[in-house]
Amino acid sequence: MSLTHLNARGEAHMVDVGDKAETQREAVASGRIVMRPETLAMLAEGGLPKGDVLATARIAGIQAAKRTHELIPLCHVLMLSKVSVDFRLDEAASCVHVESRCRLAG
Repeated sequence: MSLTHLNARGEAHMVDVGDKAETQREAVASGRIVMRPETLAMLAEGGLPKGDVLATARIAGIQAAKRTHELIPLCHVLMLSKVSVDFRLDEAASCVHVESRCRLAG
């Protein structure tokens, strides 16, 4: 397998995507944030001193997706049509499950 962002001499370069056909795309990423049970309880009750941290995390995640081209070298700008960041509190595992989805046509 060859890396598309390296030329024959092994030098990094930006790939020309001008001839690529427009397609519908969707990316999904997920993970979990493990914490102490008492922290999760305060999160569930909305009792954290910083306010609604999940709302803040959702906004931060959406903003990060929109700025990916600025954060990852040689990444093209993608015109995202949808970004979602969803959370599910899991008391049994004392964690928050996070799932993010990005959609675009390009």
